[in-house]
Amino acid sequence: MPDLTWVTAVARLRARREPGVLVTVATVRGHAPRKAGAKLVVGRTETWGSIGGGNIEAVSIDRAREVLEAPDPEPELMEFALNDKVSGRHGVQCCGGAVGVLLEPLPVVPAVAVFGVGHVGLELARILARQDLDLHLVDSRPGQLADERLAVLSDAVARIHVHHTPLLPEEVLAELAPGTHVLIMTHDHAEDAALCDAALRTPGLGTIGLIGSAAKWARFRHRLSTEGGHDATAIDRIKTPIGVAGITGKEPATIAVAVAADLLRTFEHDGG
Repeated sequence: MPDLTWVTAVARLRARREPGVLVTVATVRGHAPRKAGAKLVVGRTETWGSIGGGNIEAVSIDRAREVLEAPDPEPELMEFALNDKVSGRHGVQCCGGAVGVLLEPLPVVPAVAVFGVGHVGLELARILARQDLDLHLVDSRPGQLADERLAVLSDAVARIHVHHTPLLPEEVLAELAPGTHVLIMTHDHAEDAALCDAALRTPGLGTIGLIGSAAKWARFRHRLSTEGGHDATAIDRIKTPIGVAGITGKEPATIAVAVAADLLRTFEHDGG
């Protein structure tokens, strides 16, 4: 078990976009190996921390890994009697007390990368920042990512990652975790086109969305086919227009609401 605090272990799983289970000694009556509040983090192949070893810990790890594979895991409480009359799956613990252990799933949170933090991008960031997700904000213009401009995100629930990329914003795509949803809405159509091409060449991304008109997409589609060498199936991965259908307002905040709603629907559909 690596010597990490449970907080660090949870953060590591989140950064890797791996699910886990937080195991906590919730109640203790009588004698037990650890006091209430002791924690153990269980990943698919690793564990961090300890709730006292022995049968309690071994059974908790086994059950945590079963929870990890459940399609819609829920928190659950396990009870252990610690006496020589009770034989557990991994042996006997006869401390004399009783322990309640809480298992809390740590799901993989969604990740979104917004390329272009202009009027729409910033409004979208304000909405998405209220969700539990990893939010990447990417722009080639330093002013768009200035601290005073992003101050509206100071109360964010999301974990925000800011990328200033003056030359090649598409290089950020290679840094994104698998499953990250990409939204392309920069100030420059040439930059948008380069990002569309690079996104189709980047394995493991989630959805790819492009803001713009039908005429813009027709030009991009032709270019992706003739110059980029992408086939129709690959090109169809790019969704445009983006947002919930039927919302026709062109104000930045209206567009942002439509796009965010469509993303939230995607998160629910794929479980994050």
